[in-house]
Amino acid sequence: MDLLVIAIVALLTSWLTLLSGFGLGTLLLPVFALFFEVEVAIALTAIVHVLNNLFKFGLLAKWVNRGVVLWFGVPGILGAFLGVRMLSRLSHLDSWFVSDTVVVDPLSAVIGVLMIFFALTELFPKMKQFSFKRNLLALGGIFSGFFGGLSGHQGALRSMFLIKAGLSKEVYIATGVAIALLIDFTRIPMYLMRMPRGMMHDHWAPVIIATGFAFFGALVGKRMMKKVTFRFVQILVGIMMIGIGFGLILGVF
Repeated sequence: MDLLVIAIVALLTSWLTLLSGFGLGTLLLPVFALFFEVEVAIALTAIVHVLNNLFKFGLLAKWVNRGVVLWFGVPGILGAFLGVRMLSRLSHLDSWFVSDTVVVDPLSAVIGVLMIFFALTELFPKMKQFSFKRNLLALGGIFSGFFGGLSGHQGALRSMFLIKAGLSKEVYIATGVAIALLIDFTRIPMYLMRMPRGMMHDHWAPVIIATGFAFFGALVGKRMMKKVTFRFVQILVGIMMIGIGFGLILGVF
């Protein structure tokens, strides 16, 4: 049953992200967080994220704007490095509260807060309309990379900075995929160095299933790229993310 839920969510989120630009990792992380420890969930989500982005890059590579990738994506590498370092620091801090049934630790609480914030950007479109001037692309890359390394939440911030870059929808999506790959290639090796030995052997099934269904979702999304994303799906996903975020903050998950 757990694998079925992961498969369905991977398909839906991959389809939704290709249409909206909202990050697959942002939406898939809450699901993995229900079944695994937060730090492991971040790493597993990142692996599915990079494999799915490689697949999408193959579909969309001809539309990539190399100049934007240079000015936004390369600084994002530095941001991702700093984000993973922050993740490491948070994971080593003592728990804030411990009882027989609840454990509140700093890492879960921070990830929960980020989950809620980025869910709100989806539920309230005006938050996503906030944007920055094109000359701040490098700064945006650092911020987006930092949160990508810390929790995988890079899509919404990337959108805020790229929305003013004057890109068509196809170029905007393809360029976002290319930038995400640079950040993924930076953070994933750092995640794996921190993970317990044998982690991938123990969790290969959800990764393969989520990746396969995400590929299928990307194919469906590419065929529907000109159509409007269904708003009610975004609302349902946002509510789910907020609920899981509060659960992480309160130590329920």
